[in-house]
Amino acid sequence: MPFQKRRKDLTFNEKELEQLKKLGVSRTEEKQRVLRARILLDSYSGLSDRAVAGRNGVNRKTAVLCVLKCLEFGPETALDDLPRSGRPERITDDAKAWVMKLACQKPVELGYSYELWTFALLTGHVRSRCESEGHPSLCKVSQSKLHHILRTAEIRAHKVRYYVEKRDPEFEPKMAEVLHVYKEVEIVNNGLISGEIKAPAVVTVSYDEKPGIQAIATTGRELPPVPGKHSSRTRDYEYKRHGTVSLLAGIDLHTGIVTEVVCDTHNSADFITFLEKLDERYAPGQVIRLILDNHSSHISKQTRSYLATKPQRFVFVFTPKHGSWLNIIEVLFSKLTRTMLREIRVKNKPELIERLHRYFDELNANPVVFRWKYKMDELA
Repeated sequence: MPFQKRRKDLTFNEKELEQLKKLGVSRTEEKQRVLRARILLDSYSGLSDRAVAGRNGVNRKTAVLCVLKCLEFGPETALDDLPRSGRPERITDDAKAWVMKLACQKPVELGYSYELWTFALLTGHVRSRCESEGHPSLCKVSQSKLHHILRTAEIRAHKVRYYVEKRDPEFEPKMAEVLHVYKEVEIVNNGLISGEIKAPAVVTVSYDEKPGIQAIATTGRELPPVPGKHSSRTRDYEYKRHGTVSLLAGIDLHTGIVTEVVCDTHNSADFITFLEKLDERYAPGQVIRLILDNHSSHISKQTRSYLATKPQRFVFVFTPKHGSWLNIIEVLFSKLTRTMLREIRVKNKPELIERLHRYFDELNANPVVFRWKYKMDELA
């Protein structure tokens, strides 16, 4: 007569079973969790403990303990080790609090030249000051222990996170105006797709500048990838600078066509050159509406004088200060930086200019209509 198990059978709801199946075939999850998920699934399917153990390459006791832990604490707990008592804590809570207080200060405030803590610097400071501060348990503290203390407290004293403060008193109404323009563009684009609208009376262009694009040349011969020798392109680390150029670009939010000007500067004259290029591109009866930031060249006397010669031709919609993320052209600039400009090397500045124009010719051959993807109520 076969041996009858005295314990209860494993039971899982649909969600738990789906999670275990997904974990059991995972190639990225921790190996131990994958193994335990397979043990639980095999036991759930009705296999004996010995068969489960043999199928997963463990002894019978390991399989039984995993199943018992699941029965007592649930499948999620059974996938991980239960907490153990371990050795008694050697570092007192007061000492840990002192370490956290130190980590929240700048090293420069304590007489060092450093702006941020390194773990070596913090460890040395803690060891040299701990006894005088009444925390002798820290005399032999290691870098890894300090790292554990700070990580548990979610303090990253070696890192800086940046934020953008809303310094524009009219941030909300300006943001709302930009978002309403995007909503209007979406409605017009739907009309263009359906054929209800032949051509928009108001063309919306998202515009910005990208200054300081460097023309960098190599000083030595480049080595192409060679199987078994060089897995990637190899360059001499030295390089030669040939100056910088500025890119002024606007993307038509109806067609995805990009209009660009590449020049040495990005002043009022350059901006007017861009406006003239837009004026030539679009039909005389259309209004050209630009979404742009508050750069001085956009509101200069020279620019206003040019706009006066083109009455009712251009309309400017300004993004709030520190609100460049509201401008869709920034997505295009990000793509440009991550792709075409990444690790770029040229012989001279004219070559850089030519390659920038070529890049936009390639984009305009297969244009993509950019859209604002966030709901307006999510930005309240």
